[in-house]
Amino acid sequence: MKVILLQDVKSVGKKGQIVNVSDGYGANFLIPRKLAVLATKTSLEIKDKQDEQRAEELRLQKEAAIELSKKLESLCLELSAKAGDKGKMYGAISTKQIEEEMKKQFNIEIDKRKFIDVNGLTCFGTHLLKIELFKGVIGTIKVHVSEK
Repeated sequence: MKVILLQDVKSVGKKGQIVNVSDGYGANFLIPRKLAVLATKTSLEIKDKQDEQRAEELRLQKEAAIELSKKLESLCLELSAKAGDKGKMYGAISTKQIEEEMKKQFNIEIDKRKFIDVNGLTCFGTHLLKIELFKGVIGTIKVHVSEK
């Protein structure tokens, strides 16, 4: 029996795959639990339409990420921190603080987990931070840290 999986099923396949399963397993387990549907002509057409819609959504998300990366290149985020002994920065500026300041200053929301190789800024000056906006789309923002 050929079925289209609606969810990931361990040792059978991933969501959206068309797999062959035994008649009993498909009819008595997968289909009643709504883990799969029978692979008929209409269900295959519906699956194709859904795949096209997903591809279109991904394309639009990638285009939006590319535009955002271009916008980020022209921005300079201004931050200030306390100075300790001998002009060194006291503490560090975390990605969470950078995320909040981007929202406050430019109204741009970027998740703090999207920053690449940044554990925190620990010195004054200008830094270039890389942000993975979408798979394969990396933006760069300039961050200037000054003394309070």
